[in-house]
Amino acid sequence: MKLSQAWIAAFVLGILLAGCGGGSASSGSSAVLSWSAPLKRVNGESIPMAELDQYVIRYGHDAGNLTEKVIVVNAQAEAEMSYEVNGLDNGTWYFTIQVQDTNGLISAPSEVVSKSIQS
Repeated sequence: MKLSQAWIAAFVLGILLAGCGGGSASSGSSAVLSWSAPLKRVNGESIPMAELDQYVIRYGHDAGNLTEKVIVVNAQAEAEMSYEVNGLDNGTWYFTIQVQDTNGLISAPSEVVSKSIQS
């Protein structure tokens, strides 16, 4: 993947406390991530929704080493997006998100957010 330092402005990644304590310890819990599509590039130019391709969610137990990855396709479908990450075991989970355009350029990661899971 190509990373462009001037590609997309940072956008806010929210985390909802969905699924806390739900299900058995073997099935794990979940975190619902929600975000808004970026409206501008870092250089101030607007970004047409049609140029957004996919979102890349990275997560793991170590904020400095997010080993899991999920690809959310159809990034241009809605300005407000959400995704539920399932099967999370106990502990603190950290998440970031990036957006990739139709040319394969990917944004810098969002700020890291976290969620603690306890059964």
